[in-house]
Amino acid sequence: MRCPEPYVRRVNYYETDKMAIVHHSNYIRWFEEAREDFVRKAGIDYEQIEANGILMAVVGVSCEYKYSARYGDIVVIETRPVLFNGVRLNFEYIVREQESGRVLVTGKSSHCFLGEDTRRPLNLERRMPEYCKILTGLLAETGGDK
Repeated sequence: MRCPEPYVRRVNYYETDKMAIVHHSNYIRWFEEAREDFVRKAGIDYEQIEANGILMAVVGVSCEYKYSARYGDIVVIETRPVLFNGVRLNFEYIVREQESGRVLVTGKSSHCFLGEDTRRPLNLERRMPEYCKILTGLLAETGGDK
């Protein structure tokens, strides 16, 4: 299993403040966009997970700002899973300015698989073993923890 290519996007005007600098809250949104892109390219379909009565709840997110992205910049967001144990799934992100390669932001997100009906944690391996196999393979490639 090979990790998908990074997510690439252009900074939109509406994401910036009066100084044409990206508002800090948008980086969290970009993490979500990049995570969805990553799992889709890896062969995991969020809609299929939800159709099986499973939710992937965000239980934590953090972001460290190093430099500001600006209107019109093209950013590359590297996403990698760093922990998966069947119930929890954690990702790390690196946001770079495409032209210079400079790291703008780093971040992390933590997720828990929940039963849609109970809202209680569940083990994805019991309900969707094919997705567990994909995630375990990606984790092995990135050197993360199981």
